[in-house]
Amino acid sequence: MLRGYLLPEWRALTGLGILLLSSIALQLVNPQIIRYFIDTAQGEGSLTPLYYAGALFIGFSLLQQGVSVAASYFSENLGWKTTNKLRVDLAAHCLSLDMSFHKKHTSGSLIERVDGDVNALAQFFSSFMINLAGNGLLTLGILVLLFRENVWIGIVMAVFVGGSIWAIQRIRAFAVPVWTRWRQANAEYYGFIGEQLEGTEDTRANGAVGFAMGRFYELTRRMLPMRVRAFMGYFLMWSTTILVFALGNAAAFIVCALLWKRGELTIGSAYLVFYYTELLAKPIEKIRTQLEDLQKADASMVRIGELLATRSAVQDGPGASLPSGPAAVELRGVTFAYEQDGAPTLRDVNLRLESGRTLGLLGRTGSGKTTIARLLLRFYDPQQGTVTLSGTNLSDFKLGELRGYVAMVTQNIEILAGTVRDNLTLFDARIPDRRIMDVLSELGLDGWFAGMPDGLDTYLSSGGAGLSAGEGQLLAFARVFLTDPRLVILDEASSRLDPLTESRIESAVDRLLRDRTCIIIAHRLATIQRADDIAILEQGQVVEHGKRAQLAGDPDSRFSRMLAVGMEEVLV
Repeated sequence: MLRGYLLPEWRALTGLGILLLSSIALQLVNPQIIRYFIDTAQGEGSLTPLYYAGALFIGFSLLQQGVSVAASYFSENLGWKTTNKLRVDLAAHCLSLDMSFHKKHTSGSLIERVDGDVNALAQFFSSFMINLAGNGLLTLGILVLLFRENVWIGIVMAVFVGGSIWAIQRIRAFAVPVWTRWRQANAEYYGFIGEQLEGTEDTRANGAVGFAMGRFYELTRRMLPMRVRAFMGYFLMWSTTILVFALGNAAAFIVCALLWKRGELTIGSAYLVFYYTELLAKPIEKIRTQLEDLQKADASMVRIGELLATRSAVQDGPGASLPSGPAAVELRGVTFAYEQDGAPTLRDVNLRLESGRTLGLLGRTGSGKTTIARLLLRFYDPQQGTVTLSGTNLSDFKLGELRGYVAMVTQNIEILAGTVRDNLTLFDARIPDRRIMDVLSELGLDGWFAGMPDGLDTYLSSGGAGLSAGEGQLLAFARVFLTDPRLVILDEASSRLDPLTESRIESAVDRLLRDRTCIIIAHRLATIQRADDIAILEQGQVVEHGKRAQLAGDPDSRFSRMLAVGMEEVLV
């Protein structure tokens, strides 16, 4: 992570390093000026050197503060630039992962990874390495100067520094695993919160508020002892450093008193030693807080590393072109199960749809209809068999290109927070307004669009509040038109619409299917009247396939019996 995100910012790192080295030099020089001032003030000479020393001390102090402010600004800026790049990469990586991954991870837990874990790294990326090195150099510089004053003082303070760092490291080894468990519990907690907020309407309608709150209390009860243990690790580090600093100051007082009594130290030198001893507390305290940031970052880096190391089960193909015009579809010997060791949802499915034709795909709930649609979009790959588009295996296409060739309209329309234009183009700025207006006109949506107060700039809230089900469905059809697909899949696209609204979008569907191959997944008889072919699925197998007119005219066919008794009753 350091190599990938920090090293490209080497100019900022170099500037930050120079600022920190300057700050270290200024911190080491100022006590020397104070010693000179004290020792000179004891004499009876001119006051001019004292004035110069005082002015020099004030000037260096102001310069040191300016350097510290500049270093803080650049380190924070560096931290946000690097972590924002990491956020972008994590979000893009999550979006590239296959649907099986997203079924195992809630949106809340992924948000905690993309934002919460990255926030824990912000301080690490902004200044950890440079500050750790800088504080290490400051500590080393102080020890060198103390040895230069007196070897015994240097030895005592070296023991003090070594003992401090040893104690901090011991406590850190205890605290890191606790922070790892805390971050994991946090992800689970936010995953639960996101899930409940998303389904709040169903939770209330079905009287499940008590269960949701019970689960909430259970999670918080589990998190509390983890948080207490994590805080105890922090408290132990803090109290240990306070104790060590107190012992260090006591040792400095004792050594300085003995040396001054023997005449080996001046008052100024004694003050210098004490000042440097006090100054030692600053880098050690910073090292402590940086190691605390590191122990938080340790857990986050492990989790982020695991996420980035996760590879999608559906990989981009080498790239293949598709002939112009409607696409032909074929499934050969396709067997697929959502779980690796689970029961197959599709079993040895063989199905062919000629280009330009419309297939009505029928079957009970759970028979595998929607699974076929997901395979055609390569949300999943089959465990056995092949799926082809105009004779080309889907695994040969790049995923982005394939999903431009194949489009699906479902009963659940996702309306995003944004303008009408954003929701139609899905934020693709390359699509001109003229093209959008042509599509709306072609679908007969001029009247609907005239009701938009700000035209294409009319703002739609997330979830489509204020839009009827029919209007949302029309938006979905317009989206598909703008991608100009070769294959259109309608997955129960009108099942939530009342008959009047459904009849209003029939003309839009007719235009959408013109010169395109289409698969209609349906429960209702009226929905498949426009189908050329019919395929009936049962327990993941094709039990009947043929031309609609022929199957309807054959009294022994399943489709004919569906028509006779009412298809809705048969498929319930």
